Amino acid sequence: METKEQLIDRLLDLAFAEDIGDGDHTTLSTIPATATGRQHLLVKEDGIIAGVEIAGKVFNRLDPALKMEVLIADGTPVRKGDVAFVVEGPVRSLLIAERTMLNIMQRMSGIATTTARYQAELDGLDCKVLDTRKTTPGMRMLEKEAVRIGGGFNHRIGLFDMILIKDNHVDFAGGIPQAVARAKEYCHENGKDLRIEVEVRNTEEIEQALEAEVDRIMLDNFTPERTAEAVKLIRGKNPAVEIESSGGITIDNLRAYGMAGVDFISVGALTHSVKGLDMSFKAC
Repeated sequence: METKEQLIDRLLDLAFAEDIGDGDHTTLSTIPATATGRQHLLVKEDGIIAGVEIAGKVFNRLDPALKMEVLIADGTPVRKGDVAFVVEGPVRSLLIAERTMLNIMQRMSGIATTTARYQAELDGLDCKVLDTRKTTPGMRMLEKEAVRIGGGFNHRIGLFDMILIKDNHVDFAGGIPQAVARAKEYCHENGKDLRIEVEVRNTEEIEQALEAEVDRIMLDNFTPERTAEAVKLIRGKNPAVEIESSGGITIDNLRAYGMAGVDFISVGALTHSVKGLDMSFKAC
C-alpha cells in the first residue's frame, strides 16, 4: 500500500500534468528563462490557514530552485491582508506553480476554517468532530490533513483501516449479529487487527450491537432526544463502547448532539461542500 507521502506526490504530478500539459505557453513566450522574482501569498479572508507545508512541496517538486520563506504556519488564525509566505526564484516557475498551489491552499484552508467553526460549537464538551469519506477523489489525504489542522479528527482514511458495518452491509448480511460475526472471523483468518463499528437505526439494533461486542456504535439519523436515550442505554450496559452520531447534523444542531453525550459527531460537510478561503499569489 502506498504511503501518504507517495499519494501526495502522485497527486501533485497529476495536478501538474492536467494544468501544464506540454507547457505553459503564455509564460514561456513572455518571460525570459533567466528572469527571477518574488511572490507572496496574500490572505484575502479571515480564517484558518492550511496547506502551507503542502505548498512547499508544490514549489519544490516543480522546481527545487524556488525558495520559500514561511511567515505563518499551518493551523494559525489569519485575517484579511496577512502574508503567509514569500517565494523567490525563477519567474517562470513561480507563475507555473501558482494555480496548483492556490487550488490546494484555498481548499485546505476552507476545510480547516469550517472544521474550526464546528469544533468550537463543542467547546466545554468531551466530544470530537470527525470527517468522513465524502472527499474529493484523489485529494483525501490533503483534505483529511486540513481537518486535523482545523482542530477536528479523522474517522477512517479509507476502506482499509477500520471495519464500519453500515445499513447496507447489515441488510445484505442478514442482520447485525451475522455481519459482526463474519467481520471478526475475517479479521482472525487474515491477521487483521481492525476496530469494528456498527451503524444502528433503532433500539433493537443497539441491543444487537452491544451483544456483538463492537468497539463503536454509530447512531444514524437519530434526533438529539433519541440520541440522549440511546447514550443512556449504551452507557448503562457497556461504558467502554464508543458512541458516534451521524446523519442530518448541521452547525445549528451540532451542540445539541454533543450535549446528548456522544463521543464523536461525524460531519460530511467538513469536506464535501466547503467554500475555499480567498487568497492570491502576487509579485512583491
